[in-house]
Amino acid sequence: MRISSAIEPGAGTRPRYTVATLVNDEVQYLAMLSAFRAGGLAEPDVEFLAARGATSAFEALNALLSVARGEMIILCHQDVRLLADGRNALDRRLGELDDADPHWALAGNAGGVAPGRLAMSITDPHGTDRRIGTLPARVMSLDENFIVVRASAGLRFSRDLTGFHLYGADICLVADMLGWSAWVIDFHLEHLSPGRKDASFSESEHRFRAKWSHALRPRWMQTTCTLLRLSGNPLGRTLGWLQEGPVRGIVRRLPRSKAHSTPLSRLPARRPG
Repeated sequence: MRISSAIEPGAGTRPRYTVATLVNDEVQYLAMLSAFRAGGLAEPDVEFLAARGATSAFEALNALLSVARGEMIILCHQDVRLLADGRNALDRRLGELDDADPHWALAGNAGGVAPGRLAMSITDPHGTDRRIGTLPARVMSLDENFIVVRASAGLRFSRDLTGFHLYGADICLVADMLGWSAWVIDFHLEHLSPGRKDASFSESEHRFRAKWSHALRPRWMQTTCTLLRLSGNPLGRTLGWLQEGPVRGIVRRLPRSKAHSTPLSRLPARRPG
């Protein structure tokens, strides 16, 4: 995989935006660059990065996030085109998001709100100027065609997932775990592709479900000074809270647990040798 920059911003200045794209079609990418620049997303305060030869979006986009210098990092497909909305509209929408939720970290033009509910502002092969929901809308997932990442949030995609599907949902889950939020904003652009659900999508879906089902499983969390029952289900949290006292009593009586029945700060110092 090779990462390159189209044109470097002015030396010593931090760009407002980095536009980072996975490229396998140079004609499409050059048309995207032209559309972005015509819409006001242009040098000197916009940096363009491209990753060529990527074998996984998760790995390649993590590499792009690591080297991007922009305050806002736009991860987009090579076949998106700006329409009437350009730099001024994007600045305005992100400013409105700052006011609505100072803890936003991700913004896009399409995503999932809840089971059976979507939010979007997009033109694609499925329809022209498709607007669904009241925007901005907080979402649980974002479509991968256009995602703005707030650099200061320090987000990355999962290391243990591969492929080119569901990485928008993945980074939204990562953000949620870290206390950040994801939103769909009213930034209308065109995506030339209708998306594709083939065998590779089914495989990615299986890996995604397995990874996040394991990550979000109910569990006992043992620390050096306490034992906690964690569950995302309200009933599970209540039952876990009721179980904590009795289980702690049992655990404390186990021979291997005696060293941790006292906080580390109160344990005697080990002698050298």
